[in-house]
Amino acid sequence: MKTREVIFVGFLACCSGDVFGSSPITLEIVAVNRIWDEAPHNAFTDLAQWNEKFYCAFREGRGHVSTDGKIRVLESKDGGAWESAALCELEGYDLRDAHLSATPDGKLMLIGGAAPRKKDNEGAPTGTFASLSKDGKEWTVPQIVVEPGRWMWQVSWREGKAYGVSYAAGERMPYIELLVSSDGINYQSHVVELFGEGYPTEVTLRFDEDGTCYALMRRDGRGNEPSSAMLGVSKPDYKQWQWRDLGAEFNGFGGPNFIRIPGGHWIGAGRMYQDGAHTALTYIDVANGSMTKLAKLPSGGDTSYPGLVWHNDMLYVSYYSSHEGKTSIYLARVKVKQKVIDDPNTFGAEPNPTGDPIGGGKGYRQVVAQGDYHVKTLGELVAALEKAKAGQVGAQAMRPAIILSSKTPTATASICTAGPTEMTARTLPETQSPSTTTPSVQRRCRR
Repeated sequence: MKTREVIFVGFLACCSGDVFGSSPITLEIVAVNRIWDEAPHNAFTDLAQWNEKFYCAFREGRGHVSTDGKIRVLESKDGGAWESAALCELEGYDLRDAHLSATPDGKLMLIGGAAPRKKDNEGAPTGTFASLSKDGKEWTVPQIVVEPGRWMWQVSWREGKAYGVSYAAGERMPYIELLVSSDGINYQSHVVELFGEGYPTEVTLRFDEDGTCYALMRRDGRGNEPSSAMLGVSKPDYKQWQWRDLGAEFNGFGGPNFIRIPGGHWIGAGRMYQDGAHTALTYIDVANGSMTKLAKLPSGGDTSYPGLVWHNDMLYVSYYSSHEGKTSIYLARVKVKQKVIDDPNTFGAEPNPTGDPIGGGKGYRQVVAQGDYHVKTLGELVAALEKAKAGQVGAQAMRPAIILSSKTPTATASICTAGPTEMTARTLPETQSPSTTTPSVQRRCRR
């Protein structure tokens, strides 16, 4: 299918983060393409990058609720031109809400809802199916991994295990349960009743670098009970959880998804209802348990269920919408920008435009491991500095550090000018012996 660009640069100003509230980042919607509309109803997307290609999976059917639901998988080298790679179906089941993930053994895994629906627009208990592929084109026959009645909506992998949350989808037990599997097929209960206030449903799990697990949860309205989205947080072994209410602005936050981008920021996405149903992008402050709307994607009517991928300093967002008439699949490309602090009471460096933490540390990506000069001793360091030219890189093992006395020519400024990384110098008073243990000043440069 030939994609069509449906948004232009003139639209961008109304989608900056400043329109909707305070956050450390802003978003610029670069472009939105409609990438698929072949079925009568195309919906419920997910997006993944695997084996240097993009994959977008979603449901095709006669309508939003019908007996003929199948999962279409599209493939793209660059997120521009898309082709159909596969169509997954299971006789007797309406397959729904596709989710993609990479398994520890290098396969692409597809999971989704499986409902033994008898008639269109008729309710049915929903379970979960799974299918695996080695190339994105040939898939194993979808296999029921959670029986209808409990729907495990999404999974994320951590240290060789798949974690997912199931909710009542036909079963009259309105709580969510944390499940775990070592192969993505056979699941056991990890926390039987994870959360049960209101009517909790769809949950996406994500893991931080230190193993912290975050859960973004949708709740549906039931009587007078709250329906606001919730954020859950847990440390390994994921038995004890803390929950924060994200507020009534995010009632019924359908198709919740979120992603951690370089610099440690978390961006969320889902359906919101203010001024009509639409798919929105948000900033999630996981430390304080809050969420702020940043942008509204071109969308309306039957819409949401976004997939998120970060690639080449760009956020890619798949979603579905009926704002142009037919319910179709769209792909947005979004730039994320760090806000510049304009506060007379704030001092220090400006925000790093790369999104990486200034000076290195957790989340820093551009560590240089190779250089033009490799030094182990003070003599080698001085000789390298005398030869070094702008743009060259020097590298020295972090331990042991090279010790400089005050008689030694100041080196750290020259090191940074030459552009090295991971060099350490300890400056000692002239009278102090290198063998003493007086606390030293550590200086580190990163390119």
